[in-house]
Amino acid sequence: MSLPPEKATELKQIIHDHLIKMDIHGKIRDVLAETVRGDGQHGQRSLSEEDFIHALQRRGIVEDVMKDLHFTNDVSHTEADSVNKSATRFVDKNITQLKTTNISPLRRYLYLQVLGGKAFLEHLQEPEPLPGQVCSTFTLHLHFRNQRFRSKPVPCACEPDLQEGFLLEVHRDGPGDASKMADATTMLSICDPVHMVLIKTDTSGDTTLISSYFLDWRRVLGAPTGKTSVSAELLGVGSECKVAVGVLNLKLELYPPLTENLSPDVVTTQQSLERQKTAEKERLFLVYAKQWWQEFLEIRPSHQSKLVKIFAQDENGVNRPVCSYVRVLRAGRLLESPRQAARFVSLLAQERAPVVGGGVRQEQWCSMMAFLCRNKGDCEDHATLLCSLLLGFGLDAYVCVGTKAKNVPYTWVMTCGTDGSITFWESFTAHRYLHRPIDPDAPPMVPQPKPTHPYRTLGCVFNNKRFLANCQPSDAVELCVFDFTDGSRWKAMSEEAVRSVCAPGSTSSLPPTPPLCSPSVAPNEASNQLELEMRYLLAEHRKDLGLATVWDDHLSYLLSAALSAYELERCTGVLCGNEEFQDAVRRAVPDGHTFKGFPIHFLHRNARRAFATCLRSAFCEEIVCCRGDHVRLAVRVRVFAYPEAACAVWIMFACKYRSVL
Repeated sequence: MSLPPEKATELKQIIHDHLIKMDIHGKIRDVLAETVRGDGQHGQRSLSEEDFIHALQRRGIVEDVMKDLHFTNDVSHTEADSVNKSATRFVDKNITQLKTTNISPLRRYLYLQVLGGKAFLEHLQEPEPLPGQVCSTFTLHLHFRNQRFRSKPVPCACEPDLQEGFLLEVHRDGPGDASKMADATTMLSICDPVHMVLIKTDTSGDTTLISSYFLDWRRVLGAPTGKTSVSAELLGVGSECKVAVGVLNLKLELYPPLTENLSPDVVTTQQSLERQKTAEKERLFLVYAKQWWQEFLEIRPSHQSKLVKIFAQDENGVNRPVCSYVRVLRAGRLLESPRQAARFVSLLAQERAPVVGGGVRQEQWCSMMAFLCRNKGDCEDHATLLCSLLLGFGLDAYVCVGTKAKNVPYTWVMTCGTDGSITFWESFTAHRYLHRPIDPDAPPMVPQPKPTHPYRTLGCVFNNKRFLANCQPSDAVELCVFDFTDGSRWKAMSEEAVRSVCAPGSTSSLPPTPPLCSPSVAPNEASNQLELEMRYLLAEHRKDLGLATVWDDHLSYLLSAALSAYELERCTGVLCGNEEFQDAVRRAVPDGHTFKGFPIHFLHRNARRAFATCLRSAFCEEIVCCRGDHVRLAVRVRVFAYPEAACAVWIMFACKYRSVL
């Protein structure tokens, strides 16, 4: 929303001309005269500015002014279910679609300007990028009350040129109140912060989480001029959460301005009371959790070694109850089924929390906003997101904490069916496993089901409302009975205690849940571009080997059916359409010729990385380096776009040649 001075002047002139054209001054004089006469007849007090504004609204003057006056902005909308009519927007540099946005005069907006950064000392020696040179970039992501925004990427520097403006709507929460303007008292009670996430993208497209910052914007309510400037000191994440990484200069302003500002002392007192209330709730929960844990240990001494995780550290090093990482998340029309949701989560890359030096694996759970912006995370991040989406689809879902092969700590998701069936969901692959427990008391001759899943032990399960620890004699997954009503098998925490610190809005320290954003990748354009790059790399590789390259465009087109079937199988677990593909290939390959095909799947769109990976396969190299009579080559790329920046990339290499014995 930031405008250069010349554009702002031009916009003001357009508004001024529009007001003169509709004779706004004459209409205001008429309303003023009528209002003064009415007040005089009724012997009322002197006319205030607020009374006059109400009179203008009653006569429809404000609506007439705004009817033909529109503001345009390059935005693409997110899909999110919301009980209010708030505008949820997400700016993306890859999509330049001109939308018309009406700014309602009856709503309150917070205009947040980013006026550059400073003291990013890690980039002190960074050379000034040359025009057209590819360099590492910073991107700032914002989330506020169901609205998400993203800045344009700027080159990494000690003083990055982050110059952006974001118009955030401040709306009420009550039913039917979304269209009413929030007054100062209402806004003071809104404790939702502006969540700012700074992401670094390197030259290969790899992303790194630099900082996750929560801005309490309400200080603007106590500013005498309705404007205030803030220097936000950004801290690092994980093991560097106490180290400053840089400073962002911010400016906050309310539109329209408040008629009556609050005292700064009132704002400070409200913030202090919220902190005290949150601290007291967290203290009481900690006391309860300690007592609950002691009771759990008294059941069996072996429980001391079980993976019962009650608290986990987020990216800022803050200890939070694990139940607070799970939310009921509805994806609107972006995801159509639970299995498609599992496929989406599996497309987010896997990465462990970085650690300086050697030693044991460092565990770091991320807030959902930081995970989505970074587009990658560890098994805990994937499992909590998948569980949140499955809850949104109405399933009884839980995050499981346990171990897999070689006693490696791990998390996955499970759902409980109404018929008592238990299904495990692997968040990295979207695979589903039906749990069939082994009966340890059965006679030796009775056949027992063999587990198909990779999970070994289970310490606890939880979701946004419940936390249960496994207190069965054995914590082996194949022996577990998932009857959560049986207190001898599962020790449950009080749901009221969990709700006191994990329910949305229960404490001011909980990060708000962001909506999912529409895909930022145009699949057809991305497919065409990547396919051209792969053709070039393949032809160059064969040229280095002294081989000519002759393409068969018809065969390339036929490969699309196979790639589409592969992606559908990943989403639904059912392979369909393969018969038609095989029949088409038989017709396209003449008698006496041989056909070979090699499909492969990626989570990125870097052509050189993908081609290098393909050549590591002996079968793919055999196709790429094919020698023979009448050799014809084909390559097909399909990019399937999912919410956020997630995408499934399928590439298939194929060749046909005359068989010579």
